[in-house]
Amino acid sequence: ADGLKLFSKEEITPKDSNKFLFILGPGLAMIVACMTGAVIPWSTAFEIGDRVVVPQIADINIGFLYILGVLSLGVYGIMIGGWASNNKYSLLGAVRASSQMISYELAMGMSIIAVVMSTGSLSLGSIVNAQSDWAGMNWNVFVQPLGCLIFIICAFAECNRTPFDLPESETELVGGFHTEYSSMKLGFFLFAEYVNMFISSAMITCLYFGGYNFPGMEAVQGSVGDIWFVLICVAVMFAKVLFFVFFFMWIRWTIPRFRFDQLLNLGWKVLLPLSILNVLITGAVIIFLN
Repeated sequence: ADGLKLFSKEEITPKDSNKFLFILGPGLAMIVACMTGAVIPWSTAFEIGDRVVVPQIADINIGFLYILGVLSLGVYGIMIGGWASNNKYSLLGAVRASSQMISYELAMGMSIIAVVMSTGSLSLGSIVNAQSDWAGMNWNVFVQPLGCLIFIICAFAECNRTPFDLPESETELVGGFHTEYSSMKLGFFLFAEYVNMFISSAMITCLYFGGYNFPGMEAVQGSVGDIWFVLICVAVMFAKVLFFVFFFMWIRWTIPRFRFDQLLNLGWKVLLPLSILNVLITGAVIIFLN
């Protein structure tokens, strides 16, 4: 209902705004949000006739670097939108959002580096496949519990979700970086946030919770046909993703908002040192085991 309402409302462009950038901001936010999903594997490969189908748009061997690169572009959509509005409240909201996203990207990147070190691959498909041992329960959350916790906290901050929703804290900054936006452009900003939430849930699932792997998957694969097994894997993947979407909403209903200085202190003084420590511990364990 909210989407239909926004798409059918009158379009208002402020007289003193930069028209081109005012349109580009929400468009860029939405494009970047959708691009991230290209490297997420949704199930195991299966055959149709002579053709092997991989349920993944692009299994590139640098999937992890692609994700970090695309995520860093998300800042531009918000910053351009806030600046092009020619409104001080929008600009303040955009500065808040940009500083928050930049602060938490570092810790997020360092937490994924520990996963890359333990699995030995930058490909998201390979990282998910590496978690299929131990009867489908060799999940990275057991090997990297600290990295998993850091990644989840950073995902909340990157998506501007409570308790990190300062960029659009209505009581302080009117509507944050989208104060001047209406109709479909506002819809794009809001939908981009929810798309990012869904993709973040899929990333948490793939990196730390086994992706489409589940306990006893080999026994299930032997007892059902290939197509049924693929459908079960997709259902398992979506169940995990939807659980984390619920978790995002659950936190929103539970925890109050941080102050801005607390938010930045958490990012720079707590999560970044912890993520670096996690990488060092991972390296030490790998060297010890080898």
